[in-house]
Amino acid sequence: MTAGYHPGERAVQRRANAVDRADHAWRAIRDRVPRVAADFLAERRMLVLGARDAEGRIWASQLTGPAGFVTAVDETTVAVRAHPAPDDPLADALDGPGPVPLGTLAIEPATRRRMRLNGLATPTGAGLLLRVEQVYANCPRHIARRAVTHELPPARRRPEPIRTPALTPTQRELIAAADTFFVASADRDGPVDASHRGGSPGFLRVLAPDRLCWPDYRGNAMYMTLGNLERHPAAGLLVPDWSGGTLLHLVGHAEVDWSPERAAVFADAERVIDFHVEAVLERPAASDLRWSPTTG
Repeated sequence: MTAGYHPGERAVQRRANAVDRADHAWRAIRDRVPRVAADFLAERRMLVLGARDAEGRIWASQLTGPAGFVTAVDETTVAVRAHPAPDDPLADALDGPGPVPLGTLAIEPATRRRMRLNGLATPTGAGLLLRVEQVYANCPRHIARRAVTHELPPARRRPEPIRTPALTPTQRELIAAADTFFVASADRDGPVDASHRGGSPGFLRVLAPDRLCWPDYRGNAMYMTLGNLERHPAAGLLVPDWSGGTLLHLVGHAEVDWSPERAAVFADAERVIDFHVEAVLERPAASDLRWSPTTG
């Protein structure tokens, strides 16, 4: 498979002097689900999603279920046996006629393993059917170790969601304590990607009620998220409260600051991403899973 990066990814790779590393990294991308990847998927309890809503905004969300709720039907098809809840920002998009571009991330915090699967999703009676176009693993850097401690009944009554145009003080506290968040981005009207970001609490910083920033570290040189933002700045963030199950969804637009002065604020950072909040959706206790504190 030859390198097939889109122009935004190539532009970022060139600016970061990483074209050779990116071409080498491309060899790890497959358009099939290998057996080792299928086995990994079959054990997952959570799947992170990235997709557009009916207005074209890009959201990050998640689905959960028992081990086996995500399975590889064959080498090119993955079945997800779960539906977004009615208050999920992607509920309408993923319950429509399809197919829709969908980015997914399967992650196992306990062993710090993660894998991305991107493609086209079609709703089914049981959930979603993903026709895979890209499959690849990511390195374990910046993944905080934690494990599922228990699961709440899916049919329980959940608090009403909270919608605001900017971050409330409580939401800012949740972000300040976060060691993990997920970001969804897309190449204009094309493929969508869902990615993990991690670090010590405080690495995701609130600069104002409608503005955040986070550091970007040296990685695999693919620059898929930054490449998407180069061409299309719309993005969505998902900040989970692991112990309480609250899911904080932010939608807005992001831009990369390449200045060494900004990067120097964060240890080992190569650049900084600024995120401008356009809407906030807080879903208290939305996740059925409860997770342990970090174990290192």
